[in-house]
Parts: sequence; structure tokens; C-alpha cells
Amino acid sequence: MLVDGTLGFDPADVVAQATEAEACGYDGIWSAETSHDPFLPLVLAAEHTQRLQVGTGIAVAFARNPMTLATTANDLHAMAGGRFMLGLGSQIKPHIEKRYSMTWSHPAARMRELILAVRAIWASWADGSRLAFRGEYYRHTLMTPMFDPGPNPWGNPPVFLAAVGPLMTEVAGEVADGLLAHAFTTERYLREVTVPALERGLAAAGRERDAIQISYPGMVVTGVDEASFAASLAATRKQLAFYGSTPAYRPVLELHGWGDLQTDLNTLSKRGAWDEMAELIDDDVLDAFAVVGELDDVAERVTARFGGLVDRFTVYAPSGVGADRWAEILGGFRS
Repeated sequence: MLVDGTLGFDPADVVAQATEAEACGYDGIWSAETSHDPFLPLVLAAEHTQRLQVGTGIAVAFARNPMTLATTANDLHAMAGGRFMLGLGSQIKPHIEKRYSMTWSHPAARMRELILAVRAIWASWADGSRLAFRGEYYRHTLMTPMFDPGPNPWGNPPVFLAAVGPLMTEVAGEVADGLLAHAFTTERYLREVTVPALERGLAAAGRERDAIQISYPGMVVTGVDEASFAASLAATRKQLAFYGSTPAYRPVLELHGWGDLQTDLNTLSKRGAWDEMAELIDDDVLDAFAVVGELDDVAERVTARFGGLVDRFTVYAPSGVGADRWAEILGGFRS
């Protein structure tokens, strides 16, 4: 199992974060698209590391088009010496239409075509063939020499696709190199819903399971002392409550018989009762979604639950843990 971390945006801290992540023994780091662009910090991270893989986890696909994604990813892969991972996600309809002023329609089908279009663009650069992609949602038929960067010496970056529901997960199995599971996913949901859907997509494309990596950003509750453990516990309950209030994630709760919890959380969220929402996350819900344990037990507990199920596990060091101590803990994943 590969172990990844996360990267913040602060320009004053990106280099320090990336170099420390590599020194500690992380295999990769992911940059999220929240209040900042996810690609820009990876330029610095790639420049100041030698081994660490760097990826977007995620970049909002439907806020962009296949050509812009193909270009940015191609450049970053070259800058990183073949260490870039293009992680894409759909976001949800209100954000795409109201925040980005872009088109929303049939997200799974659109995503499938978007990834195929990106690959067609890369192929035209790699072998000089005529760009002639014509789909239902995207059309790319012009590539003049001035805008053709030519073959990337490192090949194409792997494409990871974020998915929760079965349809998008099937798309990942069909056309992606990796699946980015959502943090609001339990081990049971992975086994009973995610993996079977992924296998259906793989089968439809005539691919084997080893053709794709499953990356899971698991929640871990731990700390260096009682105070930091309590803070981690409180923050995780709030995060679970926030995710659980979202209708799109209701199927995960329903699998466990907790569908009514989603209704209650959604009602409270509309009133802005965030603290009250966290109180609804009891120990059973917490244990289903998060690995809870002492710092020294993290590697063993994560491996016991997810070893053989996922290929990459994203975990970040809690505050107060020194780099040497955290490197030792990460070493536990390999032993």
C-alpha cells in the first residue's frame, strides 16, 4: 500500500511541506481545489523534490475543458519528470452552474467523454496524428503546429477519477488509471458498492484489476496527547456531519441503515446548526468512517482494515508530531 499526504496552498509553505513529505517517506501528495488553484502549488512541489509523486486531488473537471486539462497536465508531468497524477472530479450541479457558470449534464457520460478527449489530444501530440475527436459533449478537431508541444518524454500522466456513486465509479474502471474514493466512504461501502462497480467498468473495457489504482483519503483520529486526540475527534465528527448532510452521499449512510441521519443533518445544516450536527455523529458512525487509535497504532489499524482493498491511502500527520516521529510511523506501513 502506498501512503500519500496532502499539500496546502500557502506559497510560503509549499516547498517546506513537499520536501518534508518526501523526507518522511510519503509516496505522493495531493493538492485539492478548494479556495485556491490545485495545479500551481504542485509546480513548486515538483521542483523541490526528486521522488515524490504529486497530484491534484481533485481538480474540478467540468470547470475546465479537455484542451486546458490536457495542456496543464502535460506540462506538469514534464516539469515533474513523470511524477504528476491528474486527479479529476465532477463537483456538483450548483457549483458548476452557479459558481463556474459552466454546463452541467449527465455527469458520468460527460466525464467519460472528457477523459477520452484528453487522451485523444495527448495521442495527437505523441504521434503527430490528426486531432479528430467528435463526441456528444466535446469536439476537438484543430491542432496547428504552433500549439502542439510534441511528445512528452515521460509519456502521459495517469488519470485518477473521483467517484462515489456506481455510475461514475464504472466510468473510472472503464477509462481511468486510478479511482479517488471519497473520504465519506466506509470500508463496507468500498467492498460492497465501489469495488463491484469498478470491476464492472473494467470488464466493459476488457481491463484487469491491476490496470487501476484505488486511492482512499481515509479519516484517522489520533493525537500526540489527550488534548490533540480530543481535537482530532471533534474535527472528524464535524467533517462527517458536514459530508453526511449532503444528499449525494446519502447512499453511503443508507447502506448502514443510517438514512434518517442524512435527513436530520441536512435539516440542521439549513439552519446553520453546525455544532449540533456534530453531536449526531455517534461512536458507531465514527468507527465506520474513521480509523481511531493511538499514534503508534495508526499503521497497523489502517493496514488491517484497508490492506489489499486499496492501493493508496492518504493520511496526514496530526499537529505536534515531529518529522522524525512521523517518518517512523509511516515506516510502519511498510513493515
